[in-house]
Amino acid sequence: MPSVRTAADLADLRTETLAAQKAKPVWITVCTGTGCCAYGAEGLADGFESEIDKRGLGRQVGLRRTGCHGFCERGPLVVIEPKGICYLHAQAKDIPTIMDKTVLGDEVVTRLLYLDEETGKRVRTAAEIPFYKHQKRILLENNVLIEATSILDYIGVGGYSALAKALNQMTPDAVIQEVKRANLRGRGGAGFSAGVKWETTRNASGAPKYAIVNGDEGDPGAYMDRSLLEGNPHSVLEGLIIGAYAMGATEGFIYVRQEYPLARKHAQMAIDRAREYGFLGANILGSGFDFDVTIHRGAGAFVSGESSALVNAIEGHVGEPRPKYTHLSEKGLWGKPTCLNNVETWANVPFIVNRGADWFRSMGTANSKGTKIFSLVGKVKNSGLVEVPMGITLRDIIFKIGGGLPAGKKFKGVQTGGPSGGVLPEALLDLPVDFDELDKVGSMMGSGGMIVMDEDTCMVDMARYYVNFLAHESCGKCVPCREGLRQMLTILDRIAGGQGREGDIELLEELSEFMEMASLCALGKSAPNPVRSSIRYFRHEYEAHIREKRCPAGACSALIQYEIDQTKCSHPPCGACARACAVEAIQKIDTGAYWVLQEKCIKCGSCYTACPDKFHAVRKAPVAWPAWQFPSTPVRTEITV
Repeated sequence: MPSVRTAADLADLRTETLAAQKAKPVWITVCTGTGCCAYGAEGLADGFESEIDKRGLGRQVGLRRTGCHGFCERGPLVVIEPKGICYLHAQAKDIPTIMDKTVLGDEVVTRLLYLDEETGKRVRTAAEIPFYKHQKRILLENNVLIEATSILDYIGVGGYSALAKALNQMTPDAVIQEVKRANLRGRGGAGFSAGVKWETTRNASGAPKYAIVNGDEGDPGAYMDRSLLEGNPHSVLEGLIIGAYAMGATEGFIYVRQEYPLARKHAQMAIDRAREYGFLGANILGSGFDFDVTIHRGAGAFVSGESSALVNAIEGHVGEPRPKYTHLSEKGLWGKPTCLNNVETWANVPFIVNRGADWFRSMGTANSKGTKIFSLVGKVKNSGLVEVPMGITLRDIIFKIGGGLPAGKKFKGVQTGGPSGGVLPEALLDLPVDFDELDKVGSMMGSGGMIVMDEDTCMVDMARYYVNFLAHESCGKCVPCREGLRQMLTILDRIAGGQGREGDIELLEELSEFMEMASLCALGKSAPNPVRSSIRYFRHEYEAHIREKRCPAGACSALIQYEIDQTKCSHPPCGACARACAVEAIQKIDTGAYWVLQEKCIKCGSCYTACPDKFHAVRKAPVAWPAWQFPSTPVRTEITV
């Protein structure tokens, strides 16, 4: 195994690697990220490997098991290079056909190509697919080109050249100034300047100094950091080493949650290979700089993603926040200067060092530069990971890249920033997406979660879901967060259950203000965002729940009942609804029609789903409750700050 001691050694190794790769004229790339693995991608990759061996094509055809390609909705994904043919939903049974037609021939398997709904045509390459066409993929681009477990693949695409440049051609201060000039802001949510944080850590007194990768990604529906660590861990590691050199750190940690086994495995393999090749350890690339990295496995608490809680966890204490009398950059891990950035922030660093601050500043808005990765999920046709320049509109992300909403449903809102973010209505779809603009309208960038909601989503129920999540994830250390979330959840449960009272909305707003002012850490301070934003933009839904005992979206089970519209039901009735009912609440009456026995119905919705689309005979209707069941006396609890 070659030891890379100088920049010249690295250049030679890259030349050798590229020559070895070009010796094989065809490469089969199979996405084996967690999403595609759930669809059977590992078996698909094994099948290709067996087929190559069986046909004796080992010298002509190469196979790469890569990280996430982003288009998770259509996995498993297979790309045949250098033709660039992209196949979607590929299965093991398709392997012989792909080998015969595309790998060894000059044809495509048409049924596996993407079907453009607008043109009605099949497209051959990823660049032609709207999901990819409207993105600007920089951080995610190499996920398609390299095998995550291969350091040589990373070196082949220019990996560790930024490290060589920083160590041999730049002083630590020059690196910091370049990152500051690029205006790289932290991608974990707060958006603080990475260069300023590095500079503060460098200037802080005390040794040793530490650099940490925050990979504790706990937002529901978010998996950007996981996919970077799974698909290109060396990019994160290279950024960390460059940052450590700039700030004078001698030891680093990658904090990865226990629920990310593949990301943890690939990160550890990257560390081991980097150490073997001389990119970690003593005298890196002959520069005299010493640095090494350890992985810390997080227990999975959402609050541990908060910087001081994460530091507590690494120290071996309970992962809960501590009062920030001083910044971590001055007094962090074991009381020493510590710099903490998230996975995506570190992955940007090699590009800035190699291509320069001006290149990075050419993308984005005035105060938010570069690109951002979002996990686009929810009620959208093309879900997956998208990388776009800062300043792109929500409309472009959801409708151009995401393809809009399925089944002809109407757009209602989009939640940005995870459980601590806010929900934004249709009127704000043309909002430029950056740190400052999202903050102005009551939401946040967060780590990049983006959940699309359609007309069937109840905003009261949505707020209740996030508050329930945060109430369970709160460490309970401070009263405003612990008790504020509990009381907020009680009120939301009451409203969704048809027992809402006049004054509940105002009480939620007052609780939100108090929690933001008095909570210890960012979890408690930002926890009311889903409630505040949903009240701000969808107040009428709260009022309908409270005053009319009605859920406009038909989602809150306490306020709806399932009925069968006899005028739409087939004649004779097909009985699909009755067969789907697990509690026999749908029975046939004397006329031969089916009827829902409300006293037995558990409101699971199985009948609604089972009813054939051509009939839509099962409907949701408001519950006809007696008026005496609803309390009319408002209850008011005063909060004194």
